[in-house]
Amino acid sequence: MPQLPRLMKAVVTTGIGGYDKLDYREVEVPQPGPGEVLLRVLAAGVNNTEINTRLGWYSSSVRAGTGETGGDPELRDGGWNGATPFPLIQGTDCCGEVVAVGPGGEASRIGQRVLVRACMRPHGFGDPTTVWLGSNFDGAFAQYVKVPAGEVFAVGCNWSDAELASIPCAYGTAENMVARAGVGRGTRVLVPGASGGVGSAVVQLAKRRGAEVIGITGAAKADAVRAIGADTVLLREDDPVAALGEECVDVVIDNVGGAGFAALLRLLRRGGRYVTSGAIAGPVVELDLRDLYLKDLALIGCTAWDERVFPDLVAYIEAGEIRPLLAATYPLERIAEAQEAFGRKDHAGKIVLIPPR
Repeated sequence: MPQLPRLMKAVVTTGIGGYDKLDYREVEVPQPGPGEVLLRVLAAGVNNTEINTRLGWYSSSVRAGTGETGGDPELRDGGWNGATPFPLIQGTDCCGEVVAVGPGGEASRIGQRVLVRACMRPHGFGDPTTVWLGSNFDGAFAQYVKVPAGEVFAVGCNWSDAELASIPCAYGTAENMVARAGVGRGTRVLVPGASGGVGSAVVQLAKRRGAEVIGITGAAKADAVRAIGADTVLLREDDPVAALGEECVDVVIDNVGGAGFAALLRLLRRGGRYVTSGAIAGPVVELDLRDLYLKDLALIGCTAWDERVFPDLVAYIEAGEIRPLLAATYPLERIAEAQEAFGRKDHAGKIVLIPPR
């Protein structure tokens, strides 16, 4: 087992607020206990969830879109599962190398390049309770992180560390929604926000299953969305009902929400499915219940990942069936700059942080 340092660099989020709450400093390297492994973090993706948690956006009192709250320190219920345990090392996406195992662990795992299943089901897959890396316990915005050994998956591929780090949160969320929606060959799927981390993953994963995919994005990103497989691309300013007609899609997979929600239900055919795991443009929407019940629609909320989601993603990677959009990488100490760039939404795909070696 290699000799490990006592201290490491990490970004510690100290509470709800602005970039001043991101404290890049030295902390102790965590020690793996029974059933745990220690990873050297090779790369860590940037997600809405880290910014939302720092801003307290998950509070039921927030009505604005993501990144639009003022980071009010009074938003004590602003985390995924209520209050966030600040101070906290955030970082939901982790590509790492196993460098140590806890007592009784499998030493043969040392040296493996791995991904961490960020969404963990502590009571088993029959219970929807979740625990998340970087939200409920210290995550990957550090040089080292300890995680349960059962949540670590070795991946054999020639991808870069940064490409692998773009997978867990975005692709896990996307595959979970695509699977629950029953997307298959010939399914017509509409994807608002198709150039984002989750949206671009949905496009690829739906196409992998043989679906027809319609993506919605900004004009500057339309070519990128076509390049990853979208059959049709609408621009954000287009009226989707006028462009496509009512009752023309089987499934809407939407992490945007906001003012465009009502039109999306009009696009669904009878018996269609609307699936969501986010609300970038705003969590409070207008719902005409007649659109819901007169067309026998299903509204499906997705947070807890089903058991097959992550093993299947690893298999897709190793078979060369998906490839992420990597927008940019930043050194870990420039996390505020990376999150600011993320918030501008000028990029397509994922932004990834690289810890010091």
